[in-house]
Amino acid sequence: MHWLIKSEPDVFSIKDLEKVKQEPWTGVRNYQARNFMWREMQPGELAIFYHSNAKPSGAAGVAVVASEPYPDPTQFDPKSEYFDPNATEEKPRWWLVDFKYVATFKELIPLESLKADPALSEMLVCQKGSRLSINPVEKKHFNRVMKIAGLKL
Repeated sequence: MHWLIKSEPDVFSIKDLEKVKQEPWTGVRNYQARNFMWREMQPGELAIFYHSNAKPSGAAGVAVVASEPYPDPTQFDPKSEYFDPNATEEKPRWWLVDFKYVATFKELIPLESLKADPALSEMLVCQKGSRLSINPVEKKHFNRVMKIAGLKL
């Protein structure tokens, strides 16, 4: 399985991931996105790193799932914007995985370019109303994005 993970570049970009090498994917507060990390992601799976809410938004690079899922520590921190008063150490509500840097694309692939490619028409990020911060990506779509980016993995 492959993935697409979204982050606003002014909050955390592919260049930030390159600098720190590995990062816990904290702050996800959507149950479906959480469940992808908690129940479906496996270490070693590749993810397209996507810059969202940017001008332009688009695919910026590649990361790899670098850990088993574990409770998101921000849910327990009252000072965190991601604090959840209903979460407890015994019964965490929010889970995450770590992502490790793999590569930065030579150029961002804008969403409009992804949408214009007929081979990617069924890719979730290209679908109208697709807003999840984490999406599964079919192998054929992942491979097509790598080809557009000129990246061989």
